[in-house]
Amino acid sequence: MGATVCQAVGDAEDMELVARLDAGDTITSETLGGAQVAVEFTVPSVTKQNVLALIDVGVDVVVGTTGWDEASLSEVEAAAQAKGVHVLIAPNYALSAVLVMAFAEKAAPYFESVEVLELHHPNKVDAPSGTAATTAGRIAKARAAAGVPASPDATETDPHGARGADIDGVHVHAVRLRGLNAHEEVLLGNPGEQLVIRQDSFDRESFMPGVLLAVRNVANCGAFTYGLDSLLNLD
Repeated sequence: MGATVCQAVGDAEDMELVARLDAGDTITSETLGGAQVAVEFTVPSVTKQNVLALIDVGVDVVVGTTGWDEASLSEVEAAAQAKGVHVLIAPNYALSAVLVMAFAEKAAPYFESVEVLELHHPNKVDAPSGTAATTAGRIAKARAAAGVPASPDATETDPHGARGADIDGVHVHAVRLRGLNAHEEVLLGNPGEQLVIRQDSFDRESFMPGVLLAVRNVANCGAFTYGLDSLLNLD
């Protein structure tokens, strides 16, 4: 992802790539080469440390690493506000994935049942994906606001966890399979009908329009923004 982002920034006529940092490199104003915006795509075990270091240097940050929890997001938000910089963290930068989340949230109150399936390559280190977790959370919130009861499920025993993760009452299933890249399906069902909302990212290139959108607009956002919805006028 890092190399793909560097290529996308380098190809953009309104941007200049001034620094590349890899694992083990120190984050300082010198190593950042005068960057106004830093893009952080790493792994969940180091992303918070990197983002806090970037905030401390005083640059705006666009973050694509998933695996964040609420406590870490709150810590980053407080640090950004204190330093007067802007941070945008999104669970997915593919515009199709952003739209799936928005469409699923809108559709969820109208269906009796809903489940989320995410499918990724076997090198992905976190499960479920940040996109799936965010999708499930938004679905659950929309259903709760509309007074929709939990999806019907007569399961009494599941010793092997076959029903998947339970995120705010929404079941999420993770597949790790060679040959896949990044994919998500939201399954919604009523008696006699089904709605399937699916997106497929076949290549890392699919994330670049969203990344560049965030880089161009992060300085115009608040101290902390989660997701691309506001940049696409979806909220």
